[in-house]
Amino acid sequence: QVSLVESGGGLVQAGDSLRLSCAASGRTFTRHTMAWFRQAPGKEREFVAAVSWSGGSTHYAASVKDRFTISRDMAKSMVYLQMNSLTPEDTAVYRCAAGGPVIYTDPVRYTYWGQGTQVTVSS
Repeated sequence: QVSLVESGGGLVQAGDSLRLSCAASGRTFTRHTMAWFRQAPGKEREFVAAVSWSGGSTHYAASVKDRFTISRDMAKSMVYLQMNSLTPEDTAVYRCAAGGPVIYTDPVRYTYWGQGTQVTVSS
C-alpha cells in the first residue's frame, strides 16, 4: 500500500516555473514506477512524466519534454516535478501516481493516486 500527497501547485504567469512535490508513504515505495498525470477541465487525464523505481529511467510526454523534469528521492520517499517555461496549456490538476516496475503512459497501469494539486498558468 502506498499513500501519495501532492503539494506545490499554485497560480503563476506564463514563463514562470513551479516545482511539484509528491510525498509517498508505504514500505513498498522503492518498488514502484512513479508518474505525474494531469487533467484539465473537460479533457482526458494526460500522462506527463514518469521515473523508474531506481530513478535511472525517465519518460516524458512530448508536450513537456525539455521543459519538465521528474526526479525521485528514495531516502525521503519523495517525487518531484520541476516545471519550467509554463504556458496556459499547462493549466490542470496534477496528480502523482505509483505503478508497477515498468514505465507506462496509460493511467490504468497505475494503482495508487494522490488527490492532486492545482496548477494555473495565466497568460
